[in-house]
Amino acid sequence: MYEFNYHRPASLKEARTILAGASDARIVAGGMTLLPAMKFRLARPSDLVDLAHVGELRGIREKGDQLEIGAMMRHAEIAGGELVRSRIAALADLAQGIGDPQVRNRGTLGGSVANSDPAADYPAAVLALDAVIRTDRRDIPAADFFTGMFETALAPAEILTSVVFRQPKRAAYAKFPNPASRYAVVGVMVAEHADAVRVAVTGAGPRAFRAPQLEQALSRNFSPASLDGLHIDADDFNSDMHATAEYRAHLVLVMARRAVAAASA
Repeated sequence: MYEFNYHRPASLKEARTILAGASDARIVAGGMTLLPAMKFRLARPSDLVDLAHVGELRGIREKGDQLEIGAMMRHAEIAGGELVRSRIAALADLAQGIGDPQVRNRGTLGGSVANSDPAADYPAAVLALDAVIRTDRRDIPAADFFTGMFETALAPAEILTSVVFRQPKRAAYAKFPNPASRYAVVGVMVAEHADAVRVAVTGAGPRAFRAPQLEQALSRNFSPASLDGLHIDADDFNSDMHATAEYRAHLVLVMARRAVAAASA
C-alpha cells in the first residue's frame, strides 16, 4: 500500500463535500475490487471515501411495482431479504450466487453496479429487470448506464445511491461460474414483464447486454424449446483462458434455456 487520506462520512452531503475537495478521490463501497487494485498499484487514489456509514444509502423499499435497493446493501442482505425474496426471487437467487460468504458479507450492490465488471452478476439483473440507477444528481435508465468494460455513465464524483428494479411477472438467472472466482463465464437473466420479455447477458462480452433475438423468440413462446435452432454471433465476445468466444456463445443459449425453465417452474 501507499499513503492516502481516508474519510468516513456520515451523510451523503458530507461525502459530496469530500469528493469535491479531493484531487483524485475514489469511493469505497465494499472494496472488493478497489482494495486489491491498490495493493497491486493498479490504482493510486489520493483519497478514499468510505460510504459504509452513510445511512441514506441503505434500505430496501417497495414502491408500487418497483423495488428500490440502497447502494450500500450487501449481497448477503439482498439474498436473505424477505421483501426481495417475495417480490423478485430471481434477484435474491442471483445475490446468493455471488462469490463466497466473505464476499457476500462485504460486497455491495452499488459497488458492483458502479464497477461494471464484464463478468459481474448484477448488470444482467439491472438490464433484464428494466432498472433505473439513481444517483445524487439524476436517474439513469439501465439501457444508458453500462458504456463499456469497467465504464459507466457515472460522472466524476457522482455517487450511486440506489437501484430501482421493476418487479417482473416471473424471472430467473442462470450462470456458468468460474470455479475459482464464481464470476460468470456467462450468466443470463430472463424476465417476463407485463409488456415485454427482457433477456440480459453478462460474462460473454466487454459489458452486459440485452439479447433481442432471444427476447423475440420468448415473446412468442416463453419456453426453453422456443430457443432451439437459434444462433448466437460470437464476433464481439470475450475469448480468454477460461473460455473461447464460440464456447461463450454456446453457453448463452444453454444458460438462457435453464433460466427460462427455472422461471417457468
